Amino acid sequence: MSKFYPLKIKEIIRETSQAVSLSFEIPENLKEEFNFSAGQYITIRTKIDGEELRRAYSLCSAPNSEEFKVTVKEVEGGKFSVIANNKLSAGDILEVHPPEGKFIFTPGEERKNYAAFAAGSGITPVLSIIKTVLRDEAHSKFVLTYGNKSIDDTIFFKELLQLQSQFPHRLFVEFVYSRTREENSHFGRIETSTVNYVIKNKFKDHPFDKFYLCGPEAMINHVSGVLKTNGVSEDQIQFELFTATAEEKEIEGDTDGQTAVTITVDDEEFSFSMDRKAVVLDIALENDIDVPYSCQGGICSSCMARITEGKAEMSKNQILTEDEIEEGFILTCQAHPTTPTLKVDFDDV
Repeated sequence: MSKFYPLKIKEIIRETSQAVSLSFEIPENLKEEFNFSAGQYITIRTKIDGEELRRAYSLCSAPNSEEFKVTVKEVEGGKFSVIANNKLSAGDILEVHPPEGKFIFTPGEERKNYAAFAAGSGITPVLSIIKTVLRDEAHSKFVLTYGNKSIDDTIFFKELLQLQSQFPHRLFVEFVYSRTREENSHFGRIETSTVNYVIKNKFKDHPFDKFYLCGPEAMINHVSGVLKTNGVSEDQIQFELFTATAEEKEIEGDTDGQTAVTITVDDEEFSFSMDRKAVVLDIALENDIDVPYSCQGGICSSCMARITEGKAEMSKNQILTEDEIEEGFILTCQAHPTTPTLKVDFDDV
């Protein structure tokens, strides 16, 4: 069973006119279950007009800080984000899945230099990472380049300034605004010139060990490309998508006909037949199988499973590495069967 726990909202903090932070109370008996690493996310499950919704939100608090907090930016036409920003109150109960995700920072003993490029609500996991670096790696430095429309739209603007003031020789923030011109800030978007200015000009004496990118796919792809052009290796770049392209790749395998699928989840086996043009997760849910999932868009890893027999191809994948795909891992929300039988194990991840 995909485990969700009822958690009480301790506090709601208005961050901007379109974003709130939800701080949860973690009961003593669930503290171990809800331990997390910097950069991870939670999935919130709720029902709206009888429809079950699941939404993934990154934790913006640092591990072991006695805070368990996510930030929800209101999206036009969004279902849960509108409710979170306008109707939820302290004391309300939400069902929450324990933290997960692969965009993880683990502090070490060595002195290092880190850089992050974030846009909009992409700051949330990055803030968790920044706080962890400043607290747990006493000699490491962090450079953040953070893009928004204006100061008023900048989530954690005051908190970042406070952290800068507290750690003036270890945290450096380059604000980028696309709609307003502000003193000591960049005007425009995070572009090639912005990246080059940070790594080749202002902070050229900081040999960066790791880069963290979070935000829209277009920004991540562009920044990654510029970094690689400047000699940064792929294993130095870690990213988390908050929005992804709608483009899907063409499935090369045989998508005609039916596939006999067997799913293993929580040590139970379930079998069904499905059209190969459909995706595994959708049909599993139609058969009332309680498999883990969240975004259903191929940008989180909640629905990851391992193929133990047969083959499937993904129409989208911004998460799994080539090595993981070689090992048989798939995102079931994007996976189309291409063989007469397919066996998928959610427990073996």
